[in-house]
Amino acid sequence: MASYLGRRKFLATLGGAAAAWPLAGRAQQTAMPVVGFFYSGTLTDVPHFVAAFRQGLKEAGFIEGQNVAIEFHSGRGSPPLVADLLRRQVALIVGNTPSALAAKAATTTVPIVFATGFDPVRNGLVTNLNRPGGNVTGVSFMSVELAAKQLAFLRELRPGAARIAVLVDPKFPTTERFLSEVRVAASAVGQQLIVLDGSSAREIETAFVTLVQRGAGALHVGGGMLSQRERIIALAARHGIPAIYVLREYVTAGGLMSYGTSMSDAYRQAGIYAGRILKGEKPGDLPVMLPTKFEFAINLKTAKALGLEIPERLLALADEVIE
Repeated sequence: MASYLGRRKFLATLGGAAAAWPLAGRAQQTAMPVVGFFYSGTLTDVPHFVAAFRQGLKEAGFIEGQNVAIEFHSGRGSPPLVADLLRRQVALIVGNTPSALAAKAATTTVPIVFATGFDPVRNGLVTNLNRPGGNVTGVSFMSVELAAKQLAFLRELRPGAARIAVLVDPKFPTTERFLSEVRVAASAVGQQLIVLDGSSAREIETAFVTLVQRGAGALHVGGGMLSQRERIIALAARHGIPAIYVLREYVTAGGLMSYGTSMSDAYRQAGIYAGRILKGEKPGDLPVMLPTKFEFAINLKTAKALGLEIPERLLALADEVIE
């Protein structure tokens, strides 16, 4: 069962007065609209996502506690929690991919705003990016397509690495496509890869032993392992392996490099969409937003600990350099 973070008590009148989409004609109701915010991971790992979402809502004219209430839920128990919120006529549901899919399966009327790293058409959230139709829209940060660029940065840092290890969670939905992208890019430049599974703490520990034994000179870490970032970063440091990650959250936690779309910006955009829908716009009329902001981050402190000299070209390209 999912844990509750910052769960707010509903107004006594919520059951009969909370706004539900469409919102037209309900302006006279005094109950504050309630947004259900779902994250299938651990919210304490991503407080900046929540802050960015609140910022987006604010930009759209909604401030938590003043004219909107937000109920936060985290963990993997989305389906029963979504059903519970729907019974209480929540105004809007916001969620990452698993949560949004659970909400879509449960309702065709309550608006849903997603923030996903997947192709929302391929995974069934919408049928069309420009005209989603129905009750679902959102933001896609499609990080999978950046795998080749991440590999290129890693090769520029370690041009002499005969083998590069790729650590993935085989259970993560985008892993297959991520590996396909990396393999195509590696084949084009004759780079040998060592693909290792890391779906659990034990597998991650074993993967590092294996990559060291097999002589990997660098590490490319796939998506879906943010909750394990401290362990992965510590093991990379212990074994002296330079690594690139898909999210800057790894670099701020001590990882060496990252290149990817800005998830904070994606959640800010989701907040803006949520506000627009609360004002009466229909989700189906709002095109799915695609990434416009990409972040390349380097941690110089980590580079120094690894005894690495970061090429000047990479430093010039970096959006953020942590010293």
